[in-house]
Amino acid sequence: MSSSSPTPIHFLADGGLDGSSISEAHLGWARANGFTGQRGRLLALPGERGALDGYLFGTGKPAGRSPFLAGLAATALPAGNYSLAGDLGDPTLASIGFRLGAYRFDRYRDGQTVPTLVLPEAADEAEVDRQVEAAVLARDLINTPANDLGPDALESAVRDFARRHGMSITVTAGDDLLSANFPMIHAVGRASAQAPRLIDLAWGNASHPKVTLVGKGVTFDTGGLDIKSAAGMLMMKKDMGGAANILGLAHTIMSASLPVRLRVLLPVVENAIAGNAFRPGDVLRSRAGITVEIGNTDAEGRLILADALTLADEENPDLLIDMATLTGAARVALGPDLPALYSTDDAVSAGLVTAGLAAEDPLWPMPLWHNYDAQMSSKIADVNNAGSGGYAGSVTAALFLRRFVKNAGAWVHLDIFGWAPEARPGRPVGATDQGIRAVYGLLRQRYRG
Repeated sequence: MSSSSPTPIHFLADGGLDGSSISEAHLGWARANGFTGQRGRLLALPGERGALDGYLFGTGKPAGRSPFLAGLAATALPAGNYSLAGDLGDPTLASIGFRLGAYRFDRYRDGQTVPTLVLPEAADEAEVDRQVEAAVLARDLINTPANDLGPDALESAVRDFARRHGMSITVTAGDDLLSANFPMIHAVGRASAQAPRLIDLAWGNASHPKVTLVGKGVTFDTGGLDIKSAAGMLMMKKDMGGAANILGLAHTIMSASLPVRLRVLLPVVENAIAGNAFRPGDVLRSRAGITVEIGNTDAEGRLILADALTLADEENPDLLIDMATLTGAARVALGPDLPALYSTDDAVSAGLVTAGLAAEDPLWPMPLWHNYDAQMSSKIADVNNAGSGGYAGSVTAALFLRRFVKNAGAWVHLDIFGWAPEARPGRPVGATDQGIRAVYGLLRQRYRG
C-alpha cells in the first residue's frame, strides 16, 4: 500500500468472514484474533515488514444496524486518511457517520488531529458535506463555555453565519426590546451584564413557502432567583442548544437551495441573578397580550420562545418549527437520545419520525394533551409559566407554547437535550446535534420532492 493511499477499513457483518474478499493471510489473522465481525470491533491488519494493510471493522448482525455505525470506527482510529470498503449500507450515511464520529472539539486543546475520509464513489459528497457542517456548527457552539459564548459572542457568531449565507439580519437588544414589544425576552435577560436580544434572519425568495425556525438561545441558565444547584448548573452552557441546532438546520436548507422563504428567530439571553432579575410571583405581559404569572424563574426558556413564536406567527408561515433544550421532564420520559416531538399536524409529525429514522436522527411523537392545560392556571393572570403537580412537564411546556401559535399552517416543537452523555455511533460524548437531519429530510421531501 502506497504511503499516500488511504488506509482501507473493511466492513464485515458478524459471520461474514468466509464470504469476504480479504486475503487468506488476513482471514487467518482475523480468526487467530477471534474476529467474527462483532459490532464495533476494530482489528488492525498487518502487512509486510511491520506495515499496516488496513483494518477490519465489525458491523454485527444486520438486524437493527445503525447507518452511522462507521462513526464507532472513526472514534477509535488514530489520525490518518481512510477509505471505506465492504458492506457499508448507505454509503452517504456511512460517510456522514464516520465524519461525525471523528468530531473533536479542539478550541482549547492544541495539536488535536482527527481521522479523515476519502468518500466512497457512491456517496453524495454535497449531502455529506452539508450535513456534517451543520452538525459540527451546532456541536462547536454548544461545547463553547459561556465565558466565551455569552449573548454578545453568540450574536457575533450569528452575524458571521448570516454573511456567509447572504442572509439579512436585524437585532433588537436591551431596552429596545420593550419598545418593540418583546417584554418577556427583556425580562428574562435583563439581569445579565450582557443585554438580551432577538436576532431576526431572513433568506430566500419571498414568493416561496414561508418556513420559520425559532431556537432557544439561553447562553447560560443559573435558574434565576429560583437558583439551580451547583450540579444543575454544570452543563447549562448547553441551554442555547436549540439556537445552535436551528442554525445547523438553516445551513442545510440554504446549502441545498431549498425553494423556501426562510426566517430564523433567535431569542438570546443569559438567565442571570441581580437586583433587577425577574421574580417568582411577577406577572409579565407577553407580545401576544397574554399575561403570565411567574411560578418559577427556571422555566425561562418558554418565556423567550413565546415572544419569538408570536412574532413568527404574525406572518402566517407555512411551517413554524422551534427547538429548545426546554425540560428535564422530556429526558426523564425519553432519555437523552430521543427528543420529544410535538406538532399541530399529524402528517408533519409522522413525516418527521420517518425522516429521522432514515437519517439516524430519531424523534418521538408526544401528545398536546389539552386536559393538562389546567395545571398552568393562575388566579391573577391568564397562565402560569410553571405547571403545578409535577407531572407531564414536557407536555405542559409544549401546551404553554401552543398558546402563542394561532396562524401557522403547522407548528412543530422539539424538546431536545443537545448532549450525548455516552458515546453512540456518530455521536462522541459531549455536545451533539439533534433534529437537524430529521427536519431537513422532511423539508427536502416537502418542498423539493
